[in-house]
Amino acid sequence: MLPKAILAIAALAFSPANALWPIPQKITTGDSVLFIDEAVRVTYNGVPIITIGYNPPAGSNFNSKEIVQGAVSRTFQSIFTNNFVPWKLNPRNSNFEPKLAPLNRIQTIAIQQTGKDTATTFKPRAGDVDESYSLTVSKNGQVNISAKTSTGILHALETFSQLFYQHSAGHYFYTTQVPVSIQDSPNYPHRGVMLDLARTYQTVADIKRTIDAMSWNKLNRLHLHITDSQSWPLVIPSLPKLSQEGAYHPSLVYSPADLAGIFQYGIDRGVEVITEIDMPGHIGVVELAYSDLIVAYQEMPYQYYCAEPPCGAFSLNDSKVYDFVDKLFDDLLPRVTPYSSYFHTGGDELNANDSMIDPRLKSNSSDVLQPLLQKFISHAHSKIRAQGLSPLVWEEMVTTWNLTLGSDTVVQSWLGGDAVKNLAESGYKVIDTDYNFYYLDCGRGQWVNFPNGDSFNTYYPFSDWCAPTKNWRLIYSHDPAKGVSKANAKNVLGGELAIWSEMIDGSNMDNIIWPRGSAAGEVWWSGNVDTATGQNRSQLEVTPRLNEFRERMLARGVNAMPIQMTYCTQLNATACTLFA
Repeated sequence: MLPKAILAIAALAFSPANALWPIPQKITTGDSVLFIDEAVRVTYNGVPIITIGYNPPAGSNFNSKEIVQGAVSRTFQSIFTNNFVPWKLNPRNSNFEPKLAPLNRIQTIAIQQTGKDTATTFKPRAGDVDESYSLTVSKNGQVNISAKTSTGILHALETFSQLFYQHSAGHYFYTTQVPVSIQDSPNYPHRGVMLDLARTYQTVADIKRTIDAMSWNKLNRLHLHITDSQSWPLVIPSLPKLSQEGAYHPSLVYSPADLAGIFQYGIDRGVEVITEIDMPGHIGVVELAYSDLIVAYQEMPYQYYCAEPPCGAFSLNDSKVYDFVDKLFDDLLPRVTPYSSYFHTGGDELNANDSMIDPRLKSNSSDVLQPLLQKFISHAHSKIRAQGLSPLVWEEMVTTWNLTLGSDTVVQSWLGGDAVKNLAESGYKVIDTDYNFYYLDCGRGQWVNFPNGDSFNTYYPFSDWCAPTKNWRLIYSHDPAKGVSKANAKNVLGGELAIWSEMIDGSNMDNIIWPRGSAAGEVWWSGNVDTATGQNRSQLEVTPRLNEFRERMLARGVNAMPIQMTYCTQLNATACTLFA
């Protein structure tokens, strides 16, 4: 017989009152039933708004009412079109649905924005925008949503949509949790996904679907690693040869209109898109278009010159490289500025041996290379700042090369250990992408070949460098600011999941990201600690909610992988639990 404490936890976990994702900071619910239909009256600041089939107009002039109307329309689509019957979340053959009583329904949804949006609301730096909201649902069917910004309203509407299920009798939708009272806001201002578009081209549709799923998880930054030594899919009109020669195929490119469309799609959903052009390493593909700028392109054996083929880096002592970067940035940055406050210049894994075969340098000494790298990065970042953008870099620019960076520069840390702690306590603003927790491509085996012989025998059974797979439970256990002093914890802006695409495309992207990305999303939003007990939130409480949210993502068109078999989801949280 299970101890009473475990039974109590299981009962709590199985309760629909805790079925929201990410769990709100403060929530109370009841056990009354209300239905909802398309006739519900919705107002925004007291004025009725369009609720069905509305899409905000294209362009970079964002309007609060249009943003909210688009969000209401998507909320209703989630409730009335892309919903699900929760049979998988209830005991087999149980009578889990309420009796049909459509007269007991949601009457009105009153949305009140208490503050005014500004330009920074739609392209915020970390901490610029208030994402908090309050949501109440009364027993008589009155819904009230209040937030200072339209971004908070987006989050509130997503939470509201998760209260409802579809009835097996047909076009009926209900909640069993009324009355509801929620006060909510995020722990971290940067909650992101990094998507690699260079190693494998990802379609615009796949990128937008990822943005959709991010918004449901209250993630707010999509970092596009858009170029690398493998390919250059980004069209730069002033440098047309880059994509003409560097894309895998003429059809596999992102036009200026594609890029603008991705930016706009994100902002409509509360997701800011950040563009990265990785440099001065990870840029060998430029050799195909401009052969006098790059050293060590496709040099072999590759492991002496780069982490993976093909190699290639900018020559660090060539004025033509500066001319190229100026022309590139003069074209690209003005097209980024209307939609984002950040631009990422990469900087990871620069191999000093590349410069050893640079005829202008013939040295791999850090004493020689560091001043040249400092000059290059300072120049690039000055161009970025001139466009009103803040730079981001990978951590090696600090931890390996000891560069001096501006106070506005954000450092993205991936190498693990105490890097986040050390960077934050040195005063840097830092994003945690620790490969030990947040590299979602890990554990899928090697993608390079090993010929028969010593290489085959050495690397058998061909695990990848960052195995094992990062299970959602491991991801959920990690908090970016853990171990950082309270005084410096504010320097940890949040976290970002890495989706390196050597073996990821549209066929498997969804189930690699989701619902593991959801686990990180909840930690970044409301934490992995139960505020009532001060202890880490139990998997017995988390798992049923994540199982349910996975069903919602499936219903909405995202192929999130299962985390348990149906036997487990239909029983209480202790049914598939290992007790020591």
